[in-house]
Amino acid sequence: MSLARHGAGVGATARAFWSQVHPVFMLPPLAASLFGAVLAESFAPGVATLHVVAMFAAVYTAHVKDGYVDFYVRSEDDDHPLTERGCRLGLAVSTATFALCTVALFMLVDWIAAALTIPAWVIAYYHAPQLDMNPVTATTGYPLGIALSLLGGFYVQVGTFALVPIGFAAVFLVLLSGIKVIDDAKDYDYDRSIRKRTVAVAVGPDRAYTVAYGLMVTALLVVVAFATARVFPPSAVLAALAFAAVAVVAHRAPPKLATMLLIRGSYVFLAVLVAAVWFEPLARFW
Repeated sequence: MSLARHGAGVGATARAFWSQVHPVFMLPPLAASLFGAVLAESFAPGVATLHVVAMFAAVYTAHVKDGYVDFYVRSEDDDHPLTERGCRLGLAVSTATFALCTVALFMLVDWIAAALTIPAWVIAYYHAPQLDMNPVTATTGYPLGIALSLLGGFYVQVGTFALVPIGFAAVFLVLLSGIKVIDDAKDYDYDRSIRKRTVAVAVGPDRAYTVAYGLMVTALLVVVAFATARVFPPSAVLAALAFAAVAVVAHRAPPKLATMLLIRGSYVFLAVLVAAVWFEPLARFW
């Protein structure tokens, strides 16, 4: 029985499974894990790699499950590269990979490292069709996964928690939740037709925009406040300014373009934060 719906052979099957790797949505969780490691005073490449692979497996699980639900269950998508059997195999392999990495983190670090990692798979697997039917869980699922990835990336390095990674995790949770609200708004008509209660469906598109930008402004103000209090490096203010510039442009754009701009703006935000933590260019002036 074929695993790919289009074509036969090893090449077609490999392309079908590779199609579930979506860099735009996969890179942030992986980068967040590495950013957490950067925040630690020491760096152990072995556990860092295990955690990154675990996050990759979790997000891959989410993409395969979402594709399966959207095509085979909801008939939302027009096409899908994997057969039902292919989807089940993809889920089995990604879940097994995640489980192996989690067990290794349990053995090499401790049970807290494993406990911080497991929710990423739970969110990924149950996002569709369970969590994405509620405004809160539909909005915060992906951002919460990234926040946990950051915390986990830090914890596996040092075996403890600290205020700085917790603060950054909270900022990403709020900031990315705002972006997710706008991302969901572009599917308002369809989501409403299937009674999928995103924030846009629950409060209307106009109010959803207000909620979204309110969340993003809150996150940026927290960055500035924490930088002023010297919890974050002073240079973190530059990351807030960079994202704010993107948000101003995105505010005038339709939902699809706004989402594209804001997601890429979050990449800039993370990149500037990494530079701020690594180099602290404004430390001597603050």
